[in-house]
Amino acid sequence: MEIDERVAALGQERVDHRFKGTPPDAEGLTVAELAAQRRGLFDGGFTTPVLTLSAEALDHNLGQLERYTAGHGLRFAPHGKTSMAPQLFADQLARGAWGITLAQPHQVRVARAFGVPRIFLANEVVDAAALRWIGAELDADPDFELVVYVDSVRGVELMDAALRTAGTERRLDVVVEVGAGEGARTGARTAAEATAVVAAAAATTTLRPVGVAGYEAEVPQADPERVAAYLRDLLALTAALDRAGHFAAAGTIVVSAGGSAWFDVVADVFAKMPELSRPVLPLLRSGAYLTHDDDHYRAVTPFNRVPAEGALRPAFRLWAQVVSRPAPDQAFLNAGKRDVPYDLGLPRPLLVRSGRDGSQREAPGGLAVVKLSDQHAWLQVPPQDRLEVGDLVGLGLSHPCTTFDKWQLIPVVTADGAVTSYVRTFF
Repeated sequence: MEIDERVAALGQERVDHRFKGTPPDAEGLTVAELAAQRRGLFDGGFTTPVLTLSAEALDHNLGQLERYTAGHGLRFAPHGKTSMAPQLFADQLARGAWGITLAQPHQVRVARAFGVPRIFLANEVVDAAALRWIGAELDADPDFELVVYVDSVRGVELMDAALRTAGTERRLDVVVEVGAGEGARTGARTAAEATAVVAAAAATTTLRPVGVAGYEAEVPQADPERVAAYLRDLLALTAALDRAGHFAAAGTIVVSAGGSAWFDVVADVFAKMPELSRPVLPLLRSGAYLTHDDDHYRAVTPFNRVPAEGALRPAFRLWAQVVSRPAPDQAFLNAGKRDVPYDLGLPRPLLVRSGRDGSQREAPGGLAVVKLSDQHAWLQVPPQDRLEVGDLVGLGLSHPCTTFDKWQLIPVVTADGAVTSYVRTFF
């Protein structure tokens, strides 16, 4: 069964108490049946808080990165751990993505359950049980392509032992992860260490070194110059490893980088890819682009530096209701830490919708979320503002990764307020 068929089957899931924000009177309908009703977000029985995705923003952002990567000669494996939504995986693959990037074996299991054919696992995996499953999955499907990070000789030893014990027949493709500097996250810290890792992997019968990868957002005190220097070193290491014959078993040499903050620098540096002995797969992995946001990623998107390339649009909007205004300068919304991200900035009030007549206005200056409790947002309110109990506040959010993981079923809303589909997440 192809990915589109498996995603379509999600429409047969029944709507019930598991999915917050969905209309109580939709209990028992399938997701497809509810979507077919095209209920209005504000008059269709949805309860607050409710997270929504803009259909138009999603389509725009999909097209934006499709054009960008094609225009810069890059292939694209967007980071799916951002959403863990197979429907969005399918949308990205349909718009030209090479595959999907993930970060944990569990996430790979989800993607494989929905038929994702190519996966870039941007993390080290030394768990024997996970590696046994990976080996079995590779052997069961000759067309399945999987690339995994490795950054230590000990990691090679553990991977090799697990795969040999499992009797895995296919070799697992690995890329050596190059660390972004002292104090950064994972990755071999020196060229000598990276070379030792690749040599150790090549000496096994279970692993096949196929390239080099890194994550430039971890460069200490990152700026365009430091990020570019790190990426040039990554390319130089790739060329040196290739000259030494370490990728002799590879059909294609994978060179990968690219979060959502510096993909313009990745494009510039990768455009100067050295001549290698085999065809190159220059793989960008940005994931937050799909929904973008109203704070963190809006501030750091590369399109701020290169506006001629286009722009991304925030797709999330969370609607919460004013449930208390105990003081002239204070109000409380019925959404808190369980509902909104707060690790990279608090939600930002953007719109106010009257509970009396449904009229909508821009949030006034000075209206701000200043604190979150588990189920409440603390609003600072301009004392003379007419905000009252029963009004709805549309919140702009920061950080897609910690938005998706709080919602299992997310309405997709068109500009006229109709809910036309639902995105199912698996965290």
